[in-house]
Amino acid sequence: MSIQETNQLLRFTTAGSVDDGKSTLIGRLLYDSKSIFEDQIEAVKTSSEKKGFDYVDLSLLTDGLKSEREQGITIDVAYRYFATPKRKFIIADTPGHIQYTRNMVTGASTANLAIILIDARKGLLEQTFRHSFIASLLKIPHVIVCVNKMDLVDYDEEVYQKIVKSYKDFASKMEIKDVHFVPISALNGDNVVDRSNNMKWYEGPTLLYLLENVHIASDFNHIDCRFPVQMVIRPHTHEHQDFRGYAGRIEGGIFKPGDDVKVLPTGFTSKIKSIELDGEAIEEAFSPMSVTMTLEDELDISRGDMLVRPNNVPNVGQDLDVMVCWMSTNSLRGRTKLILKHTTQECQVMVREILYKVNVNTLHREEGVEQIGMNDIARISIRSAKPLFFDAYRRNRQTGSIILIDPNTNETVAAGMVI
Repeated sequence: MSIQETNQLLRFTTAGSVDDGKSTLIGRLLYDSKSIFEDQIEAVKTSSEKKGFDYVDLSLLTDGLKSEREQGITIDVAYRYFATPKRKFIIADTPGHIQYTRNMVTGASTANLAIILIDARKGLLEQTFRHSFIASLLKIPHVIVCVNKMDLVDYDEEVYQKIVKSYKDFASKMEIKDVHFVPISALNGDNVVDRSNNMKWYEGPTLLYLLENVHIASDFNHIDCRFPVQMVIRPHTHEHQDFRGYAGRIEGGIFKPGDDVKVLPTGFTSKIKSIELDGEAIEEAFSPMSVTMTLEDELDISRGDMLVRPNNVPNVGQDLDVMVCWMSTNSLRGRTKLILKHTTQECQVMVREILYKVNVNTLHREEGVEQIGMNDIARISIRSAKPLFFDAYRRNRQTGSIILIDPNTNETVAAGMVI
C-alpha cells in the first residue's frame, strides 16, 4: 500500500450562508455523477411535485431530518458518501445558520477541503467571513469558492469577477493557501460535473474535476513520527503466548521495522520488531493507518503513551494555550474544571484564563472577556493534571487538537486547537 493509495479518499465540507444552495449542490454532484439509486431519484421527484415545484429539488437528497425537509434548510451535519472511478468522497454538509457554527466546526474538523458557496446575487456575507475564518482556523489545506446561482444574474462574468476580487482581498488576511474559484449553477448543473455552455468566458475546471484531482497526499504530516498507543494486545493463547502488541492509529510520520523509537512519558527506547495491518506484516506504516506494532524490548507501555523518534519528540507539558470553539449552551468562565481528550489520553484540566475572544466577522480580538458562550471562538489557557504530548495544530492537526468535556454531564463542550 502506497501513500498515494491511502489518499484516494477525500473528505470535504460545504459551507455558506442560508439558502446559498449547499444541499442542492451536493444533490447535483450525486445526481450528475450517477451516485444515487433510481428509487431515490423517484422519491425526490415525488416530493418535489408534492411541494408544487416545476423542477426536481435535489437538496432533498441530503436534508435527512424531517424538520430540514419541511423548512428547506440544513440543521445538523449531514454526511454523504459517493465515489467516482478516480476517488472516493465523504461530504459533510454543514448548516449555514449562525447558531449552528459549532456544527460547521464538527463537520470541518476532519476535512481535506472546504467548498464555500457564495450567492452570486448577494456577494460576500457575514457567514462567508465566518466560515472562511473557521476553515483557516482549522487549517483546511484546500478551499474551493463556488459562486452559485449564476443563472439568476444571467451568467454575468463581471458579477463573478467582482466576487472573486472581494474574496481574495479578504482571504489575504488569513492563512488559506490553496484557493480555487468556480462559477456554477447548482440548480441547472452548470460547471458542477459538466462544463457550462452558458459561461464560455470561464476556462477553468469544473467542480468535480477539482475534487477528483486536488493533491492531498502531502496534507498529512509524514515527517514527525507520532503513534499514540490506543490498546495493548495480549492474546494469552498457546500460539501467541508471549505476544505483546501496541495498537493505534499513526498520527504522523512513517514507521518501519528496525526503526529506533522512544516511549513517552517514560523515555525508554527500543526498536520496532514488526508492524501488522489486518493481521499481515507490512514493511512501512504512515498516517492515517491503524496498525499493531511490536517492539524488541519488553517495556511497560499502556494506553495514552506515545511512540516517537528519539531525536524528534513533540512538546511535553501541562500548560497549553488553545483556540476553542465553545459548543455548550452553558457559558465558560475561568477556573472551570473540565475533562480533556487528546489523542488516546484523557485527564482533568482547569481553564486558567480566557485570553481573548475572536470577532469572526472583523477578525479582531476582544480582550478582557470574562466568559464565552455557545458558538464563540476564543483563546484560553489550560493546565492539565498530567503531562500531554502535543504538537502545534498548524504542524499536526491530529496531535494538535483536543476536545473538552463537562465532567458532570459528559457533554462535549468545546473543540480546540493547540497554538
